[in-house]
Amino acid sequence: MTIAPIKTKRDHERALHRIEQLMDAKPGSKNGDELDVLTTLVEAYEAKHHAIYHPDPIEAIKFRMDQLGMTRKDLEAMLGGRGRVSEILTKKRSLSLEMIRRLHRKLKIPLESLVGTAA
Repeated sequence: MTIAPIKTKRDHERALHRIEQLMDAKPGSKNGDELDVLTTLVEAYEAKHHAIYHPDPIEAIKFRMDQLGMTRKDLEAMLGGRGRVSEILTKKRSLSLEMIRRLHRKLKIPLESLVGTAA
């Protein structure tokens, strides 16, 4: 078992290929240990080079509205009136904790997407 850091795309591809070969290895065996180490290295490489970022909270709301065929008026009950909906969708006002909870509960938008970074 020769294991080295994954530094390049080619290293990554080789590690994935080797992981595929080791998928049926028994835990605690030599091959099982190699599989564990390679998996850890691949996860670290992918976290660094292929990070997935959550969308902007307002973009997440607009995307969900589009999916559900909603209008701004449909948000009024959740966000507090036409003026407030406008301020939020134009990023002039931040979402409150209660608004985030309502949007999550009623529109099933993931909390991670609604919290995001400050607008």
